[in-house]
Amino acid sequence: MSKIKNSSILSYPISLILLIGFIIRVIIAVYLQPGYDEAYYFLYTQNLDWSYFDHPLLVSLTTGFGIWLTGEVNQFTIRIGTLILTTGSLYCLYLTGKKLFNHDSGLLTLVIASIIPIFTVAFGVLTLPDVPLIFFLTLTLLIASDEFFSNEDKLTYQPSYRLIFIGLCLGFACLSKYHGFIFALGLVGFCLFNPLYRKVFYSPWLIITFIIFIFSLFPLLYWNWQHNWVSFGFQLSTRFNSASSTSLTINPLNIIVVALVSIGYLFPSFGFPLWWVGGVTFWQEIRGKSNPRYQLILWVSLPLIIGFTVLGAVTQILPTWAMPGFWFLTLILGHYSSLWIKYNLKLIHRWLFLSFLVVNTLIFILLSHVSLGLFQKPNQHTFFSGLISPQHDPSTELIDIVQLRSNFQASPEFSQALQDADFIFTNQYYLGGYIGMAIEPLSNIPITCFSGDNRGFDYWYPLEKLKGKRGLYITTQRFAEEEITQQYSQYFQQWRKITQIPLVRSGEITEVFYVYEGKNLITLPSPIHFVKSAS
Repeated sequence: MSKIKNSSILSYPISLILLIGFIIRVIIAVYLQPGYDEAYYFLYTQNLDWSYFDHPLLVSLTTGFGIWLTGEVNQFTIRIGTLILTTGSLYCLYLTGKKLFNHDSGLLTLVIASIIPIFTVAFGVLTLPDVPLIFFLTLTLLIASDEFFSNEDKLTYQPSYRLIFIGLCLGFACLSKYHGFIFALGLVGFCLFNPLYRKVFYSPWLIITFIIFIFSLFPLLYWNWQHNWVSFGFQLSTRFNSASSTSLTINPLNIIVVALVSIGYLFPSFGFPLWWVGGVTFWQEIRGKSNPRYQLILWVSLPLIIGFTVLGAVTQILPTWAMPGFWFLTLILGHYSSLWIKYNLKLIHRWLFLSFLVVNTLIFILLSHVSLGLFQKPNQHTFFSGLISPQHDPSTELIDIVQLRSNFQASPEFSQALQDADFIFTNQYYLGGYIGMAIEPLSNIPITCFSGDNRGFDYWYPLEKLKGKRGLYITTQRFAEEEITQQYSQYFQQWRKITQIPLVRSGEITEVFYVYEGKNLITLPSPIHFVKSAS
């Protein structure tokens, strides 16, 4: 064992691993332009409320933290909250692995979770509801581990005050994303199907815990009560209507596709092992080879993984939906790795080191292209002529907010039109976020969306209040077709084109923003019939 304890993997201090990961994420946060949803969540910070149409409260606070701290609006400041919370999540994950198994398991879990690319970028850099969700769920599991396994006598269990903190953390998780409710049901299932822990249901602590849990949900419940429970309807029904508008189509092959896509986002060197350890430990539980610690992890991870993977048979699944399940499955992979390392230290070392090297090399190559146009053809790089033209490069849809703001300021036509306008509207919800970030220092003008997918805009700026006012229509080259522009113009008494605002990357124009002015909104639009989908 002394040889193992002194190995180059297990001798690393926790603080060093966290620091290296933090530095990598900071670099990505500085140079990666905001994603669609990130820009949209910026608008949450400008319209603070108890909750929102498509997500609960906490993403507005994590997104706004860096803005309120620095007074600046850019891709880095909206991610400061994410950078801090993810570091806390990783540390709590290490503590959970240490509590459930041992230090080596916790350390290897930390290393694995720090390398997996979707955890590094989606949960570690981007400002998404998943970030506070992961933090509070990990904290919940840490407290649950202490609650259920603090007694060395494995045959006894006595419910304690820790249940209250579990309920509180679960409430905050549900205020982050609705996944928190699935996790909570997993904890209930663990206690219900494990005779030793059924005492929870007879404990007075559970009554207090339930009250605390419901009370912590007040912002979510209060907002939905005010708005006819629209968020719950959207999450449980409306968002899947497109998949079931004609008839329910089930394609079992899509389950395989979703599983393979998840392996890709996890990176194959971790994706395949995670699916394998999940399957093996689940099979062992079925065969009666019970391990309560594995049971706890499986109950909170497999419902998310299996549930959303199977859901892929009937509708489109976003990559992040099942990922919290894989996040907790790293605890089992970390424990398995601590056992494997005793027999093949070099193999585990090479597995982790090469994965770290390849993953981060790929991340920084892609980051160089997105921010500098490394593969753009043509470009200003003398050492590489490029591979893809801006017209066929999907990365150009990520908007350079700082450059757009500068170009807005440099345009006298836009500056005058902005000063005269009463509101700004666009045809895609995420474009409203980009525009809002770009004009934040210039104006506090309302921004809305005339689209079939208006998200929270209808609650921030109801269209009825805009009648008779002057609006600026801003869109990108992709949506600047004449037919769309003409149909929008019909809603105003007067309509004219103001200007075009180009964006440049590596010497080439990669995007153009079109600006139109409409005077006197005379008819409320119903653009659901003609606005192009962003998908």
